[in-house]
Amino acid sequence: MTDSPDARLRTALSTQRALALLDDGAREALAAAARVVAFDGEAAVDADALYLLLDGHIDLIDADHGGRVALAPGELFGYGTAARVPEPWTVRADRGATVARFAANDIDAACATLPALRAFIVPGAAVVTTRSTDPHLNLMTTPVRALVKRTPITLAPDTTIRSAAQLMREQRVSSVLIVDEAGHLYGLVTDRDLRNRAVAQGLDIDRPVIDIATVAPMTMDVRKPAFDALLLMARHNIHHVPVMDGDRVAGMITATDLTEQHSTSAVYLAGDIYKQTTVEGLAAAASRVRQLQQNLAAAGATAYSTGHIITAVTDAITCRLVQLAEAKFGPAPVDYVWVAAGSQARSEQTAKSDQDNCLVIDDSYDAAMHGDYFKAFATWVCDGLDACGYIHCPGEMMAMTDQWRQPKARWMQYFRKWVDQPEPKALMLTCVFFDLRAIYGKTALLDELRRDVLAHTRDNRIFLAYMVGNALSHTPPLGLFRSLSTIRSGDNKGTLDLKHNGIVPVVDLARVYALAGGHDAVNTHDRLAVAAASGEISEQAARDLRDALEFIATLRIQHQARQLAAGLNADNFLRPDELSNFERSQLKDAFSVVQSLQNVLGQRYQAGRF
Repeated sequence: MTDSPDARLRTALSTQRALALLDDGAREALAAAARVVAFDGEAAVDADALYLLLDGHIDLIDADHGGRVALAPGELFGYGTAARVPEPWTVRADRGATVARFAANDIDAACATLPALRAFIVPGAAVVTTRSTDPHLNLMTTPVRALVKRTPITLAPDTTIRSAAQLMREQRVSSVLIVDEAGHLYGLVTDRDLRNRAVAQGLDIDRPVIDIATVAPMTMDVRKPAFDALLLMARHNIHHVPVMDGDRVAGMITATDLTEQHSTSAVYLAGDIYKQTTVEGLAAAASRVRQLQQNLAAAGATAYSTGHIITAVTDAITCRLVQLAEAKFGPAPVDYVWVAAGSQARSEQTAKSDQDNCLVIDDSYDAAMHGDYFKAFATWVCDGLDACGYIHCPGEMMAMTDQWRQPKARWMQYFRKWVDQPEPKALMLTCVFFDLRAIYGKTALLDELRRDVLAHTRDNRIFLAYMVGNALSHTPPLGLFRSLSTIRSGDNKGTLDLKHNGIVPVVDLARVYALAGGHDAVNTHDRLAVAAASGEISEQAARDLRDALEFIATLRIQHQARQLAAGLNADNFLRPDELSNFERSQLKDAFSVVQSLQNVLGQRYQAGRF
């Protein structure tokens, strides 16, 4: 052991894929703080240190699950990496190895100097706990009840506006709940309501407070995760949500309560979006999504939570564009619902997303009377989304396309034809348009359509057999002996398509399970959970698929975050040499899980057991 780093260490720092991002001065400081250590046999390592393998060979061994990963010179393990030690991995260097040891505080300082390092190293991640590595997961595991800080401040509906304002001042709160004598929630009044609906309008402040209240406000159950409250606020541009315990008012939570738990800007970005009055303003707000994804990746957020948060911002942009379109063209002549399809519908978007959407219109629609309005309306919204970075769908699966802007009855005809005559194009359209979620408008139109479609697909053996064949057309890129099979030609030669050969196969499997069981879940994780609960697949298979999807999607998000940090456009094509041996091994395991369950589904189809 020596305390003086040598030229070999400096060379390793300048070539290691993450630490090479540091400037010369920062690398020299890191080298000066390092200790070079020789390992032989089973090695004792510190949980609060990062290690860089300089030469020799090291195996990380998971004795509980029989896992073994070989590390090569130039790879990192320990503090802040996916390969954290000593739990669950132990370190063996049976043929000897030399490593550089960096204290956690030195690594934290380097990450503070260069935030791009966080795409590779997560500060504070020495201990494997969800609270230290994924603050978004904190919100998913923290019940809303835990955020309620005080008993609810309530008023009767006939209380005067003056009295309500005085009570809010005395209690130092920004909102009060309006309840009747039986404790039933009537409405919500915020300080903004006092300003905008009372003072600004010159309203008599001795009128009942119910006159300025938001009646029947959106609420959240005390048992729901706080993450659901964050999404509710972000999607609907609200900052106060009453908390309910059954029919009883339990309290109130605000955007501030959530940001105290997690510093995401998603709620405030959505709020800024709703303030915009032009497409140019929306485009400027949308440009911040790239930085939001980088921040989420740097914080170690799960792919599941990242997808929900990025999609919530897309939802806000879409809603605001629809509102601006109604202001430009006038109120819609008949009811409609703007519907997202694809990854937006599944809440699985990243900063690299095009648009897939459609319009379901009430059956009172008359093409001669209403067609021009909805064509201009839909085209303006789709063009607005394109200006905001959600490029026009290459396959024209958008509401601006006449075929995908139809009354509900026509949509029912579409789906019934696709199910009854499952030729290739019909299967492709089913994959896109079975994943639907209402964004703005009369949601009952989509609910009725979905019920009809699910009733038609449930236990429909012929249609499901074709869907299985379609699902098996996208396979993980595994070659002989579990080798990674990269793209052989073209602009992306030598890369893995993480989207079409990694994520899409899992999405397709989950969709088949949902169609077979008639389940209305749309998010892939949710579909797998429902499929396990209903017996479509085993609980273990569902967990394995969710874990595989999470790992592959996280690699894609981190890859895109590195590209964005470098000023490049995000894509889905990852070179295997961007991965450590540990990550490659985990990726092969994830692909193997997907491949295995594809085989099971194929065998079930061939055996005619649908």
